[in-house]
Amino acid sequence: MKIKLFILLAFVSLGNLLAQSLQSPSEYLGYEIGSRFTRHHKVVEYFTYVSNTLSNVKLEKYGETNEHRPLYVTYISSQENINNLEAIRKANLSQTGILEGNQENKKAIVWLSYNVHGNEASSTEASMLTLYELVTTKKAWLENTVVIMDPCINPDGRDRYVNWYNQVKSTPFNISQDAKEHHEPWPGGRPNHYLFDLNRDWAWATQAESQQRIKIYNKWMPHIHVDFHEQGINSPYYFAPAAEPFHEIISDWQRNFQTQIGKNHAKYFDAEGWLYFTKESFDLLYPSYGDTYPTFMGAIGMTYEQAGHGKAGLGIKTDEGEVLTLKDRAIHHMTTGLSTVEISSKNAEQLNTEFKKFFENDDLEYKSFVVKNDNQDKINRLKVLLDKHEIKYVNAKDGSVKGYVYSTQEESKLDVNSKDLVINTNQPKGKMVKVLFEPKAKLSDSLTYDITAWSIPYAHGFEAIASKNEVASTEKNENFSIDNKINTTAYAYISKWNSLNDATFLAELLQNNIVPRFSEKPFTLNGNNFERGSLIILRNDNRNKSFDDTLIKIADKNFRQLTSVSTGFVDKGLDFGSYSVKPINKQKVAVLSGEGTSSLSFGEIWHFFETELKYPLTILDSDYISRVDFSNFDVIILPNGYYSRVLNKSTLDKLKSWVQSGGTLIAIDNALRSFADKKEFALKRKKSENEEEKEPNLTPYANLERERAVNLIAGAIFKSKVDTTHPLGFGYNNEYFTLKRSSSAYDYLNNGYNVAYLPSETTNISGFAGKNVLEKLPETLLFGEERKGRGSIVYMVDNPLFRSFWDNGKLFFVNAVFLLNSDVLK
Repeated sequence: MKIKLFILLAFVSLGNLLAQSLQSPSEYLGYEIGSRFTRHHKVVEYFTYVSNTLSNVKLEKYGETNEHRPLYVTYISSQENINNLEAIRKANLSQTGILEGNQENKKAIVWLSYNVHGNEASSTEASMLTLYELVTTKKAWLENTVVIMDPCINPDGRDRYVNWYNQVKSTPFNISQDAKEHHEPWPGGRPNHYLFDLNRDWAWATQAESQQRIKIYNKWMPHIHVDFHEQGINSPYYFAPAAEPFHEIISDWQRNFQTQIGKNHAKYFDAEGWLYFTKESFDLLYPSYGDTYPTFMGAIGMTYEQAGHGKAGLGIKTDEGEVLTLKDRAIHHMTTGLSTVEISSKNAEQLNTEFKKFFENDDLEYKSFVVKNDNQDKINRLKVLLDKHEIKYVNAKDGSVKGYVYSTQEESKLDVNSKDLVINTNQPKGKMVKVLFEPKAKLSDSLTYDITAWSIPYAHGFEAIASKNEVASTEKNENFSIDNKINTTAYAYISKWNSLNDATFLAELLQNNIVPRFSEKPFTLNGNNFERGSLIILRNDNRNKSFDDTLIKIADKNFRQLTSVSTGFVDKGLDFGSYSVKPINKQKVAVLSGEGTSSLSFGEIWHFFETELKYPLTILDSDYISRVDFSNFDVIILPNGYYSRVLNKSTLDKLKSWVQSGGTLIAIDNALRSFADKKEFALKRKKSENEEEKEPNLTPYANLERERAVNLIAGAIFKSKVDTTHPLGFGYNNEYFTLKRSSSAYDYLNNGYNVAYLPSETTNISGFAGKNVLEKLPETLLFGEERKGRGSIVYMVDNPLFRSFWDNGKLFFVNAVFLLNSDVLK
């Protein structure tokens, strides 16, 4: 026993000696933190150095970015805790019900996430300072606390910003707001490689960084999660508690402990005279943030915001005449990070007690959500999303379910069968299920930081029902097999068209020089019914020896069931030689990027083509768009943006001539402004009565922000009508639920096709929309086509690719690319 004690004391003494000899970040890097920006690989080097030096620090690689930068987390705790790390993890998960055993855990688990926005770069500098302080001066807090640090969530964005800044900065740095080093060029360092905002991707997990981070997050399910950010240069520091609205599932404990944390931070900020604010601006409603997602998973999720952002550089003079430096910013973030660990350590036992309570889901209003399986491809895509979050699902039993029906927004009944999916709230992540599937999120305040509606049945295009009773179910395993066989005597092969998987199949066919056609009319052949848009792959169009073999391989790879037929003479409808059966050519597609373009909207298109559609895309830049030979392309896409300077009269005339020659121009969101109310285009902006009659503004100053809400729309869902006979609407039902994020409204096209539109009785079915917006939106365009000569302009008022999570809108976009004017000879 004495020998063991001696060895333990010797080991502790050695650990203390190593900690005392550990180099600080400044000593290791050779410069003071805050005197320059540290590139990502050097940050990784420092964390590696610490983990190699100290046995109570463990570094783990959990992934890689699109640009092949590594993603790491570091575990910091006492030596005993690190030795028992896996046992602590499992004990914690058993408290949630994710693992069996209901073990007791007394360790607080605190996760600190840095630099989700690449140009909010001070937090990664702070991560190194925080690590050093924890293992040297704050070791006592680690006795009952496991700290998990992700020093840089977005390395691609960070290095984009840091590399640019290092290229343009003055020496010494220039504090003038007019200096070049304070004006990032498009697209800036905020987003990741595909220009997505990773702070809005937690729930949807569309990006590589999010997908890999969610896996390891779900392995741990921490009690505290902090997301470190930066805001405008003139803002005081922001920390918890958050602003209203809080989502209703957030517990009283989660609310109250945020306040305790905030008061602990305030103690340190007060001592230094640093300004800060709480309870303003940053709410806890939208589920895809780095504070809300962890909160809905039982943690105390928080955002900390330091003044700075990409504008601040190494130092900048604020409007108040103060000089804000990178060193200041890093120290502020270090202070709140350490304060978070401190308060968590002091409350470790209660954190565990209340964390365990969060996973008791008996009091949730809805016990089950049933999603109708009218489209197996869509069901499979939903399963992929649920699997990312380790949310369980089962199949329904044949019968009838009573509850809230999403399509009608009424209490009613819905017939269900064993193919339909049931997601119960009686599971560890039941509260997250409620948040993601609830028909309407309860709003305690209409002024929010982001969208107020996101319900998955609407986003994915499902008929669904929310039941207050647990729906009878079975864990039936569906085995879906594809049985494609080569038929060398086939006149044609036919494939359906009603999902994004069909679009991916089409894209691969075109890439392999197989020419498909699509039918503009429904038809029946050999007793099988085929809807509009069905792909018809004729042998006559594909006269090469490997045709059958290549086609079957592509179909099998994409899980597409082909129907081979021996004739083009149909039982009902029009024969395959009809003009209504049109060829789909290998479209040459371009998209505009650069100044004037929304980097987020451009990124959504770029990401969609490269990762989902897997079809080539040429990226053009607004700097030289006027010099581009448009005849090199069949389709040109204008993302959301403001193009008054880019699309001047000569460039617009050039585009118009190209369209008349057979091109397809797709304009999204604010790009429509370049065409609205111009005599040569059919698009007309709808004006409300309030715009026509301006009244004196006598609103008291204190009420002004809230009064302006009548003109706002905070991401609300509306039901639209769809003309399913138009190629743009192929694959859809006659109703489509759209997410409106803008009050912009356009009249029905008098000279064109109104493919999707908001009818006269329209209103928001979920989410907030102001009174004036609701008055303006009835009888307005959603998606439409204006024909010009041999080509067309597609107007997309709402963005169908928004954040890549509104899955049901994506086929509209594909239809615009491939089914319009594809048969026009260029």
